[in-house]
Amino acid sequence: MAGLFISFEGGDGSGKSTQVELLAVALADAGREVVVTREPGGTEMGVQIRNLLLHGDDMGPRAEALLYAADRSHHVQSKIRPALDRGAVVVTDRFLDSSVAYQGAARDLGTEEVRDLSLWAVAGLLPDITFLLDVSAEVSAERAVARTGGKLDRLERAGADFHDAVREQYRLLAEREPDRFYILDASRTPEDLAAEISGVVTMLIEGQA
Repeated sequence: MAGLFISFEGGDGSGKSTQVELLAVALADAGREVVVTREPGGTEMGVQIRNLLLHGDDMGPRAEALLYAADRSHHVQSKIRPALDRGAVVVTDRFLDSSVAYQGAARDLGTEEVRDLSLWAVAGLLPDITFLLDVSAEVSAERAVARTGGKLDRLERAGADFHDAVREQYRLLAEREPDRFYILDASRTPEDLAAEISGVVTMLIEGQA
């Protein structure tokens, strides 16, 4: 049985984590091995990098981009590739596209440069499908405050202009790769979104058979 690589993208507060969990349950109920992970922080090394990125001192945008790339490279080599090779479904909360949107566009490092760096780090691996949960920066900010009680991490504190740039870049990425991206209105209920996502993934799996 072939492996399947699924990523969820979107701004902070778009509901990615919820949909990752719901999809994982649906896949497990269908009898598939599911590996749920996230970036940064999907490995022991990644947890340390995540702490630096989200809660450490302010750092330059290039250092930030390189840390994400290092985490992603180790993540793929030690966790994602082995799972795919044995036929598992890998579901990740963020992958390469997050770096393009956050560091490439919002940090003004250049989307092509950051994408090339990440592709090199993962030896060209891309998800089979990327679900983009699209939500306005205003709604995203409200959800982040509600979720954290106002204790925002370094990226969540970046401001409306930053998060508007992230959202716009995600949309451009989806336009560029329409065969990989599947856009969803993240203002819908979690249940509605989960049902649509599950249907799309079921068709992908049936297409592999």
